[in-house]
Amino acid sequence: MARTIETVAEDLRTPSPAAILRKRIFGHYGLVFGIAVLAIIVALALFAPLLTPHDPYAQDLMARMKPPFWMAGSDPNHLLGTDYLGRDYLARLLYGARISLAIGLFAALISGLIGTAMGVAAGYFGGRVDLVVTFLINVRLAMPVVLVALAVVAILGGSLQVVVCVLGLLLWDRFAVVMRSSVLQVRDLEYVNAARAIGCSTRRIILREIMPNVVNNLIVVATLEMAHAILLEAALSFLGLGVQPPTPSWGLMISEGKQMMLFEPWLIAIPGVALFVLVLAINLLGDGLRDVTAPENRG
Repeated sequence: MARTIETVAEDLRTPSPAAILRKRIFGHYGLVFGIAVLAIIVALALFAPLLTPHDPYAQDLMARMKPPFWMAGSDPNHLLGTDYLGRDYLARLLYGARISLAIGLFAALISGLIGTAMGVAAGYFGGRVDLVVTFLINVRLAMPVVLVALAVVAILGGSLQVVVCVLGLLLWDRFAVVMRSSVLQVRDLEYVNAARAIGCSTRRIILREIMPNVVNNLIVVATLEMAHAILLEAALSFLGLGVQPPTPSWGLMISEGKQMMLFEPWLIAIPGVALFVLVLAINLLGDGLRDVTAPENRG
């Protein structure tokens, strides 16, 4: 009886898996910082109409090139100043966050679905399926992403939908490589063989036995590709082949401000810093989630 009471007391003192997960999350400073910064950026993008009274498309040539609030000659009605057409820079920055987040999210989703399906199929079935997928991966790796994206966008025309589709169809290779390698490591482990022995279907084995043990790698790749897509969109917009004006885009804002870079450096510094902070937050989020969800760290 004494031993039973001690066992119950020990169980009560042992933290639950949820408590262990919360402790691990809040103990990972990079993950907390990434979540906080990304949440702030998402909130700013969602509530942009409430945070600024200005229309990001409205032009006012009488108020063009107003400096931001920390510089002499600033206008209190335009905290971050105005661009060469008199458009409020804060409004364009906030609405531009929507463009970057949407492109990163949907491009990573499209490429993730394609690459994950190919990588899981290659890793689990092997044989000819693996040979075909490996060949496709090699073909994709031989294609320079930026040059192919530039050519396709130049042919089809620059728009938000075209940029998302092009990036989604070009960034799946890392998903395929990582998922193929991850599935190869777990497909012959004891719990997978046990599921086969009791007659589980292939779909159930993949979804219930394999995917939960490789999802941490998928999360990391998804965040990396989301950040990669955001940077590629900014590069395409900077070159004039991405999101077309007057749509607010951080890459387009940098492109429009480059002519005044030596005289008004804040025109490219503001969207450049915003782009840097967003990509940094996404990378920290992915790195932290990998550490927290790694199988060896699960409580």
